[in-house]
Amino acid sequence: MNEQPTVRGLMDAAPYSISEDESVLMAWEVMERAEQRHLPVVRGDGCCAGLLERAELAVVCAAAAATLSSRRVRDLVHARRTVTVHPEESVLRAAAVMTAEDLDALPVTDPHGRLVGLLTARDYVASAADLQARAEPVGPGPARATLPGLPPRSTAWHGT
Repeated sequence: MNEQPTVRGLMDAAPYSISEDESVLMAWEVMERAEQRHLPVVRGDGCCAGLLERAELAVVCAAAAATLSSRRVRDLVHARRTVTVHPEESVLRAAAVMTAEDLDALPVTDPHGRLVGLLTARDYVASAADLQARAEPVGPGPARATLPGLPPRSTAWHGT
C-alpha cells in the first residue's frame, strides 16, 4: 500500500518570516533581501497571523514613506482569514486547499497554530520535476551574496 506524501516532505521548514509588530517597510526589506514572494507573519507566541504576498506589499509600499514607517504588518493580515495546513496532511489535500482558495502558498502550522513551514506552488513544481533532490540549480546563475542581517539563502530548490 502506497502512503500519500505529506506536506512535511514538500514544505520549506525554515521560511523567512516577520513579526506582526514590524513595519511594512521592514517587511518589504526582508522580502526583497530574501528574494521571497511570500512572507509568513507571526505573533509574539509564534502562531501564524497570516501571509504577505509580494504583489500586495508592493501596492501598499507605493504610499508615502512617512506613512509606511508607522504602518504595521498586522494591519495587512488581520483583516482577512488565514488558511493553513498541517505537516501531516497529504500533499493532495494541501493542493486541493490551494486550488479551492486560489492560493499559491500556504503557511504550515502545528496543532497549536505555530508556524513550522511554508508550502508553495513552487514546491509542487520542483517536486514534480524531481528538483528537490538536487543540491544545485539546474543552470548557471548569478552567485548569491550573503545579506547583512539575514542568513544565507539555501541553493536547494525549495521555498517561495
